[in-house]
Amino acid sequence: MRIHFLTLTCTSQQVPAMGERGIKNHSEVTEFILVGFRVHPELQILLFFIFLLIYSMVLLGNIGMIILIVTASRLNTPMYFFLGNLSLIDLSYSSVVAPKAIANLLSESKTISFVGCVAQLFFFALFIVTEGFLLAAMAYDRFIAICSPLLYSVRMSRRLCIQLVAGSYFFGCISSIIQAIITFTMSFCASHVIDFFYCDTRAIQKIACSNVFINEVISYTLAVLIILPTIIVIMVSYIYILSTILKMHSNEGQMKAFSTCGSHLMVVSLLYGTVSFMYLTPASNPELGKAASLCYTLVTPMLNPLIYSLRNKDVKEALKSMLWRKKSFL
Repeated sequence: MRIHFLTLTCTSQQVPAMGERGIKNHSEVTEFILVGFRVHPELQILLFFIFLLIYSMVLLGNIGMIILIVTASRLNTPMYFFLGNLSLIDLSYSSVVAPKAIANLLSESKTISFVGCVAQLFFFALFIVTEGFLLAAMAYDRFIAICSPLLYSVRMSRRLCIQLVAGSYFFGCISSIIQAIITFTMSFCASHVIDFFYCDTRAIQKIACSNVFINEVISYTLAVLIILPTIIVIMVSYIYILSTILKMHSNEGQMKAFSTCGSHLMVVSLLYGTVSFMYLTPASNPELGKAASLCYTLVTPMLNPLIYSLRNKDVKEALKSMLWRKKSFL
């Protein structure tokens, strides 16, 4: 999807003082500087290798999960269809942020072009919002599987699964378009230094010359409209799921249901906990915000495949079968 943004051009004129910005000259925006993490230079190399290792595990885990789900016939179910898309989204939004952040750890300039910054914010917002709606769809899938098992194959048809995933991407796309437009139609002053390790909306708003009140209201409204409905769907689904599980007479059935739902709840808690902390709390401590962002840009995408593979019997069996076939072939 092509998004056309107005090129920000500013004439050399004085602007009124706004807070600590003072009176500054407008200038044409061609690039931004990403400050990244404020650590001692000696630690930059250590962080480089740590982040590179984590990102490598993100690539290995999520690509491996996608290949396993696509190739293993026993994983051809709605649950694993959603899980494969979850891995794709984790891989995508992590890849939007991580390579540039890792490269900047060893770079002196730490610059990103205006177009690159627009693209980074747009695609990151697209994938992170899409994941929120996808997790709600996965909760609904578990609700039908556990509360109405006899009707599961009818209700969770292939068509409905595709529609739920497509709908998740649709809402993610709408949200990212709005976020990108309200962010990059602001006026920027002489300082183009973003105190963050990627192009984040709140960090960019801090260097704007124009009044950002409306932008902040829209950003918070979008966050609430995205987080609240998806959280409500997840909570209501799991209330019914828990009630159904407690009524089961089979201990084996209870353990299997708890294991499957437990993996999903861990993923939901990791993502929503850090995202809510980042966007629904005042930005009083930038370094704390960077740490929270690091959790859902690198740590969560790394842990998700491990959570589902280590706690899921079907995934482990499919992985064993695939490895056994490769061994036999060799």
